[in-house]
Amino acid sequence: MLPDLAQGQTPHVYARELHSGWTFRQAGSAETWLPAVTPGCIHTDLLANGRIEDPYYRTNERRQQWIDKFDWEYRTRFEADDSLLQKQNIALHFEGLDTYAEVFVNDVLVLRADNMFRQWTADIKAVIRPGDNDLYILLRSPIQKGVMDLKALGYPLPASNDQSENGGMGDKRVSVFTRKAGYHYGWDWGPRFVTSGIWRPVKLMAWNDARIQDVHIRQQSLTNWRAELVAAITVQCATSGRYTLSAQVEEAGVAATREVELTPGLHTIELPLAIKDPRRWWSRGLGEAYLYHVSTRLNGQGALDGRRTATGLRTLRVVRERDSLGASFYIELNGVPVFMKGANYIPNDLFLPRVSRAEYDRVLATATDANMNMLRVWGGGVYEDDYFYDRCDELGLLVWQDFMFACSMYPGDAAFLENVRQEAIQNVQRLRNHPSIALWCGNNEIDVAWAQYDEKRGWGWKQQYNPAQRAAIWKAYDTLFHELLPEVVKQYDPTRFYWPSSPMADYGELAGNDTQKGDIHYWGVWHGRHRFEEFRKNIGRFMSEYGFQSFPELRTVKAYTLPADWDIESEVMAAHQRSGIGNLRIREYMDWYYRTPKDFEPFLYVGQVLQAEAIRIAIEAHRRRMPLNMGSLYWQLNDCWPVASWSSTDYYRRWKALHYFVRKAFADVLISPDLADDQQLRIYGVSDRLKPLSGALQLRLLNFDGSERWSHTQPMTLAANTSEVYFERPLTELLAGADTAAVVLHAAFVADGEILADNLYYFALPKNLRLPAARPELTIAEADDGFWLSIRAGQLLKHLYISADAEEEVFFSDNYFDLLPDQSVRIHCRTALSRSAFEQALRVLSLVDTF
Repeated sequence: MLPDLAQGQTPHVYARELHSGWTFRQAGSAETWLPAVTPGCIHTDLLANGRIEDPYYRTNERRQQWIDKFDWEYRTRFEADDSLLQKQNIALHFEGLDTYAEVFVNDVLVLRADNMFRQWTADIKAVIRPGDNDLYILLRSPIQKGVMDLKALGYPLPASNDQSENGGMGDKRVSVFTRKAGYHYGWDWGPRFVTSGIWRPVKLMAWNDARIQDVHIRQQSLTNWRAELVAAITVQCATSGRYTLSAQVEEAGVAATREVELTPGLHTIELPLAIKDPRRWWSRGLGEAYLYHVSTRLNGQGALDGRRTATGLRTLRVVRERDSLGASFYIELNGVPVFMKGANYIPNDLFLPRVSRAEYDRVLATATDANMNMLRVWGGGVYEDDYFYDRCDELGLLVWQDFMFACSMYPGDAAFLENVRQEAIQNVQRLRNHPSIALWCGNNEIDVAWAQYDEKRGWGWKQQYNPAQRAAIWKAYDTLFHELLPEVVKQYDPTRFYWPSSPMADYGELAGNDTQKGDIHYWGVWHGRHRFEEFRKNIGRFMSEYGFQSFPELRTVKAYTLPADWDIESEVMAAHQRSGIGNLRIREYMDWYYRTPKDFEPFLYVGQVLQAEAIRIAIEAHRRRMPLNMGSLYWQLNDCWPVASWSSTDYYRRWKALHYFVRKAFADVLISPDLADDQQLRIYGVSDRLKPLSGALQLRLLNFDGSERWSHTQPMTLAANTSEVYFERPLTELLAGADTAAVVLHAAFVADGEILADNLYYFALPKNLRLPAARPELTIAEADDGFWLSIRAGQLLKHLYISADAEEEVFFSDNYFDLLPDQSVRIHCRTALSRSAFEQALRVLSLVDTF
């Protein structure tokens, strides 16, 4: 009896995942075969068998660099009964092999793989036998293979983030030769663990006559009254004959059927479908992310195969129209210009098979909880798991999708280019039905790094090569990103926009900090040592990268350190800071804006509010420039290990101060005070909503003890989907002689008695504020899944930080906020702690307590 397929398919196509019985060992050794987990990788298998210690703990990374220099072998057995053997077609399908793999069935070589990003299928009909069958996979060292390729080329290629020295490789940066996740070789926020393994599922498949290989739901036209679709069904046929194909839109009750004569080979058959009064897919904040499901069936002599494909109906354009400043760059969704609010996203772990669906749910929930509508899947990681994109579809999160190239130059030989072509075709086909995919981008930062069009710009790469080498390296780039990848997108996903590199002003034009075309990565703050105030000036049409670092909280630091390591310049803390300038750069900026914390734990806390203030300033500045600027994607949402980095949530998905600040800065309605160079204080109202809002603007100038110095209220109609100034006054007139170090402006937009948005503006740097030594009053009440914490204080509390010193996790609904005098807030504390344990663990800290 053959097992059923997944939902929507029939038992006539056999598919079984081979995930049990795996063992592994170092290739060529006489060691005992050890249990392995598939999907998995060599590092996690060694860890599970006690052969290595936790790779992320202290400096264990250094002692584990030997692993990638060896070949590894994996094996299992699978059973084949008569019902399987009678199938006309029998194959092994590998959703992901990392990376150089030789696959043997019953000692016969059936497949060679050389690309982590591709899926591979091996025909095993001729070698499978009744009963037990041996499956053996030899995984070659990507390092040894890379060294061979480097030697064959004769000169190195730029690969700035390849931590070859940490891997004992000297200056041999070989990551560019291998189609494998670039960050595995190290990055300025990640360690170096060059993995090998069976990283995605292995399936034994069998079928008769024909099967469905792919379904592409193409949207031909869309109006409010009618959607015209085509279900393009690709069939792999093994037996000539007459077949029937059908497609049905489940939610609309419409269907189409077609009979065809097929011969052996691949055939694509198109079935038209029309939906009356279609429901559109919207990004988060604008409407429902409505999905349709199309069921497709293939029949021959009975039912043969079936698929169920989800898709969303929407129009989406990347609008690049020339104007007096340069050219626009924005997303238009269903005819509406939409400001993109989000972050850059990296893989969630160095060891990718450890990332569960629950983990994806947690990470994507942090994005939507912070009012994001876009994530950029960055090009140094991987094309993400299907489930990631499924959830983005359901949550209304648009995806800026990079192809997997970042911060390096790549080979241009025919074999490499063909390998990339197949990789691109497979992943474009796999992802093109997802309404969340907004655009395809060729690479991360290579255009500005090489700077072909300006000899004086770039990262100093091109000057290292002689004229012949320079020409060859650029030709490889030009072929790959200006010919091959756009051709794949045009052929397989023609309605989507392709952008060769991020950042880029235009074809043949480099992006700069204030370029008014294309997208910008602004790193003047941090790398350029610009002050935070420069975020207000360096704004282009779409800010696709910018950032500032912080350490994770002490609870996370404890997971990879001993108390003896608690100094930012200790060996262990330095090992978990991969930006060489990082720790001292944080301290330098902290000295500019905050008083020096008295010890290690307050330093972590102040470092987090420093980061949060930096990115808040940037986001608000970007949104104030709407509609000239229409995107703000900070670097970065998440971490792949416990580390000091630019992330807003750490490796354990704990929210840093930044993520709380981002949630407010990305709210659909924003009130943003700004002091311009002309010393006029202006109050901006920014709205992403598609209808105007009527209410009042309320302004109060308060002393830190709560006494009011000045107030003002005026009617206010907040314009839809734009930014405008609603109040301005000279600073001297507003302050009227007040002590700038002891007052704060509270600005609020109020409608129907409710504050829809508010913000605070201070007139002095945090280090110069004369903060009162206030203590909060705390009241605890029971909640269904934890507790309610009410907080009040008679004087200002700045950056109030709530934590719990307990093994059990506690999530606070708000944190690191400023509490105005006589203001009361109610914080939800989600935890499984008992009341007594929660009361004992509760800690409250504000900025005044750190010095």
